Amino acid sequence: MRIVVLTGGIGGARFLVGVRAYARSVGAEVTAVVNVGDDVRMHGLQICPDLDSVMYTLGGAADPERGWGRVGETWVVKEELARYGAEPSWFGLGDKDTATHLVRTTMLNAGYPLSAVTAALCERWQPGLAMLPATDDRLETHVVVDVDGERKAIHFQEWWVRYRGDVPTHRFVFVGADAAKPAAGVLEAIGSADVVLIAPSNPVVSIAPILAVSALREAVAGGPAPVVGVSPIIGGSPVRGMADRCLATLGVEVSAAGVGRLYGARADGGLLDGWLVDDTDAGAAVPGVTTRAVPLWMTDETATAKMVEEAIDLAGPRTGDAERRGEAE
Repeated sequence: MRIVVLTGGIGGARFLVGVRAYARSVGAEVTAVVNVGDDVRMHGLQICPDLDSVMYTLGGAADPERGWGRVGETWVVKEELARYGAEPSWFGLGDKDTATHLVRTTMLNAGYPLSAVTAALCERWQPGLAMLPATDDRLETHVVVDVDGERKAIHFQEWWVRYRGDVPTHRFVFVGADAAKPAAGVLEAIGSADVVLIAPSNPVVSIAPILAVSALREAVAGGPAPVVGVSPIIGGSPVRGMADRCLATLGVEVSAAGVGRLYGARADGGLLDGWLVDDTDAGAAVPGVTTRAVPLWMTDETATAKMVEEAIDLAGPRTGDAERRGEAE
């Protein structure tokens, strides 16, 4: 079996821990297609927060208390930059994390695409699955806001880290999406998948930037593999993060049903064949989508792997790889 997961953010990284555990139990292959909309250049370094969150989490190096960054991190570089008065002062780089960004930036400057750089970084962390950025091209999430009496677009990182999303917010823009192409290996992974899972990540700033790459979205929506999403909303609240603020900006109801309708039924031009919601949201029906209610709290690896098993089961019978390739030919 081949599983593709569209993912981003800390929730998506933790979900992948369960996907990996399930895959190992059944001998499946997993490819994670990871959001790059959060990517930003700071102090001359290329920072890829979601790729790093997935890599560190699966590599056993993520800080369990903060939920992001490296465990045992130190902040000497950040303190020295502050003494110089270097901006942006609101974004802190940990010392261990800086090493990752230095290697990534050096390779990018040498002409390697982000997908190749990510593969090289993963040689150290051994995540146990294939990690691919959604695109090798520049794609950044910007947010249109009102700040100091002025309406302007700022990078998502500034919106969230500096302002904590607590400014009048009007819309999200995926800069570069129109020209972006899927990264090397992404279309091949989706085309050969037996199931595509949408992780319980923020649908607006973690999943939507992935789907903003038009060829990637078309491959998911029009591909042979069933698509099953997992709700990031439980009982009307996000499991973590700012999904409620993002959904409110779009005018989308902050509920499991609201997010399910945002993704839409594949039969109606959307994405979903199946939608997994928490027991507390058992009535969250999405027109044209098979919905199932199960416990969705990712309390540990075992519980998360059980969620994944339910999602795979919801996908229904799958055609074998060889048979599917024969039909395509």
